[in-house]
Amino acid sequence: MARQENDGKSIIVFSGDLDKAMAAFIIATGAAAMGSEVTMFFTFWGLNVLRKSGPVAVSKPLLDRVFGWMMPKGPDRLGLSKMNMGGAGAGMMRFIMRKKNVMPLRKLIDEARDLGVRMIACTMSMDVMGLKQEELIDGLEFAGVASYLETAEKCGVNLFI
Repeated sequence: MARQENDGKSIIVFSGDLDKAMAAFIIATGAAAMGSEVTMFFTFWGLNVLRKSGPVAVSKPLLDRVFGWMMPKGPDRLGLSKMNMGGAGAGMMRFIMRKKNVMPLRKLIDEARDLGVRMIACTMSMDVMGLKQEELIDGLEFAGVASYLETAEKCGVNLFI
């Protein structure tokens, strides 16, 4: 099957909620497995999906450090958009996903990387939220909105999650 000009898929990941991040990565890996070029652009709260879980030694101003302490670190710490119940809902969701053999978010991220999904962290959002490149997972691109829009113009599907 010949690839068409507008065959690509782009996804803006704005949410840092577990259920929305799962949906974004399930769509991205599905599209990539079907042969589409996929670009995911992570902005604002969506950047929390890409954060490393453990401590990272970086020098930051106090306000940036406080902001970082208040945000979840990585896919294993994300809450649900509805019925989070202080984290119990997210724990229950992860339990049910394991029982139903649904790939956890961390593995979906690895799968997306293996399938060649392009993941871009928004540098302006990183600056606003006090995040440094060292605090995010490896294998990302770092760019602004103009870079994302250039890609999105060539895609037949553009999603905002």
